[in-house]
Amino acid sequence: MGSGVDVKNEVQDSHEDKGAMANAPVGRLMLKIGIPMILSMMLQAVYNIVDSAFVSAIPKVGEQGLNALTLAFPVQMLIVAISIGTGVGCNALLSKSLGQGDKEKASRTAGNGLFLALIIYIVFEKLLQATGRSLYSTIAQVAGAVANMMLDPIFIFGWLGLPKMGVTGAAIATVIGQILSLVLALIFHFKYNVEFSKNMKYCKPDSQIIKNIYSIGLPAIIAQALMSILTYLLNIIFVKIGENVVTAYGLYYKIQQFILFAAFGLRDAITPIVSFNHGLKSKERVMAGIRYGLLYTIVIMTAGMIALEIFANPLAGLFGLSGETEALCISAIRIISLSFIFAGINIAFQGIFQALDSGVESLIISVLRQFAFVLPPATIFTSMVLHGFSFSGIIWFSFLIAEGLTAIVGYVLLKKVIRNKVDTV
Repeated sequence: MGSGVDVKNEVQDSHEDKGAMANAPVGRLMLKIGIPMILSMMLQAVYNIVDSAFVSAIPKVGEQGLNALTLAFPVQMLIVAISIGTGVGCNALLSKSLGQGDKEKASRTAGNGLFLALIIYIVFEKLLQATGRSLYSTIAQVAGAVANMMLDPIFIFGWLGLPKMGVTGAAIATVIGQILSLVLALIFHFKYNVEFSKNMKYCKPDSQIIKNIYSIGLPAIIAQALMSILTYLLNIIFVKIGENVVTAYGLYYKIQQFILFAAFGLRDAITPIVSFNHGLKSKERVMAGIRYGLLYTIVIMTAGMIALEIFANPLAGLFGLSGETEALCISAIRIISLSFIFAGINIAFQGIFQALDSGVESLIISVLRQFAFVLPPATIFTSMVLHGFSFSGIIWFSFLIAEGLTAIVGYVLLKKVIRNKVDTV
């Protein structure tokens, strides 16, 4: 009888040692982790908008500069795809290891994450998120974005005695901001992440740990790559109508990030919470994480949709566009924002699938919403416009169709994953 009590106490003590990730009310915990991430991601989106506004104000550049940014964007996103996927994989694996109480594996995961970060740095913010310290991750991101925005006009227009560098100045400001984020993330990681050892021996490459990181992160890498490929292919399709369509789409894309990045921020709270409690084998908390994640996402995306519908005109007016291009940008904002609720749900699905070691399902969502379900209608609607259909804004309905169909498939996949990965716990 006494040994049973001892075992119970030992389990309880172990449970309490895991802290807020195991004990705090899931809804409140998700807000605590998610709100800083949402704010920092939205600030990143604000930076993208401000950056474009500065470029549009460069004399003799205007819409041509904006079009250049749009065309360069897929290449940029392709480059960071591996970074994001590595961060996602490290985040989920570290959270699950901590939930299982395996501090040795958690230390090796963090160490190998640092090793991979010698090439790619975005993994640092994911280590902070995985332990529930999203505030420090937020500070690192915000500092980089604010520095970027402050340096933009200085380098672009040649303030403070510097030469005018135009678009090149915007690029230099971006690099400096990223470096600042890296330095702060490193400092916060070594100072505040106490759940696992930061002994340099854990930075020794471990093939199994790296394999586990990328088995989770590969779908995120492919998803990010698909986003780049999709943008590139849509540019090819839309330019058949006119370059102003490409410019309008590129600007809309940056405006929509203000809302979609909020969903990404919440996803980065969903993943460690669900993954940690899946490792802890707490079915109740896993299901709570899924429910609250979807609920909060729907609330955020509904608010975002309403906001863009109301402020479509002033947002499009930030960039000094010609009349036709501005009208196209406004129609893009008003129509594509109708897909936001479905898009947010799909993003949440991806975070849930990654947390439950269901990378294939996450990949399916990416392929459907960013490739298979959007290109066919975009091609058809573009052909309709080229053959005389009077409303060129019809092309924007491609995104609503894609997100809506993907959400249906995602729901079916979620039921399957819960049955196979959660109900069996």
